Amino acid sequence: MNVLELVVVDLRALGAGPRADVADLVARFASASEDPPLPEPQMRAVTGRGDHADPRASEGRVVLARLGDALVGCALLSQARDGSTVLHLVVDPATGDTTRPDVAAALLERAVAEAPAGASVHLWAMHAGPADDTRALEHGFTPERDLLQLRVPLPLAPDVVGATRRLTTRPFVPGRDEEAWVETNNRAFAGHPEQGGWTVAQLRERMAADWVDLAGFLVADDPDGKGLIGSCWTKVHRDRLPVLGEIYVIAVDPRHHGQGWGRSLTVAGLQSLAQRGVTIGMLYTDATNDAAVALYRSLGFRLHHVDRSYRRAPDEPIGG
Repeated sequence: MNVLELVVVDLRALGAGPRADVADLVARFASASEDPPLPEPQMRAVTGRGDHADPRASEGRVVLARLGDALVGCALLSQARDGSTVLHLVVDPATGDTTRPDVAAALLERAVAEAPAGASVHLWAMHAGPADDTRALEHGFTPERDLLQLRVPLPLAPDVVGATRRLTTRPFVPGRDEEAWVETNNRAFAGHPEQGGWTVAQLRERMAADWVDLAGFLVADDPDGKGLIGSCWTKVHRDRLPVLGEIYVIAVDPRHHGQGWGRSLTVAGLQSLAQRGVTIGMLYTDATNDAAVALYRSLGFRLHHVDRSYRRAPDEPIGG
């Protein structure tokens, strides 16, 4: 049996060769699970795809696990807005829990040791299952948050569309709408761990991605001239089979809550995806957001899988 070698590297110092190896590892995982193993900022940071990755992700560290010349796993540590550490594991599906369970366990143990002292660690497991729960518990983590991926066939049923309050939307206009979008989004997601706290610079960086299609970035103007009612930004994943159309970011200004505009914007985004030939819509929502889950289920969304976050308190001993 090959000896497992672990190497820790600051992400900014990761060379082109190791980045290419990580990109191949990520692609193998995505092919096996139908979904990428990392959120977009971390994906861009660790693979080097994109010149302006999220600074918190870019300034992280990565633990590389090799068996001989083969990269069989990595652990990515990045900083959250509150100063805690976010941890993602990626293990080659051909070397996973049934073949070499020591890979994930060794990566997790080393990554926890590399996390800054005095800060809690949040471990994310994509497509979480019993093995992830067991491993997390063995390393002092407890479940804290479930993120649901929901999917719906497109186009939507006529009765679903007919039961939705009409809302006039238009495509986002670069150079005009950035500040209004950021203000609306940040009010809607005040305190949210991922979606809150955007800046205009971050929005422009994200809009420079090659997948962005302004036809699917819809905004609704406030008729009183006070910015936006809300927005629905969609993303088409053409590298997936089947092709998926994601409700990427959707927000309603809190001034307009309770008027049905969240449903209207969701339907507008899904109709936009269907008009571009997408047959499956997808989105993520927190399991504890009962209102959102009920809304999406009323539109025909059903659960596809759960991504789970586990928390380890500062200096928590392994085994809890």
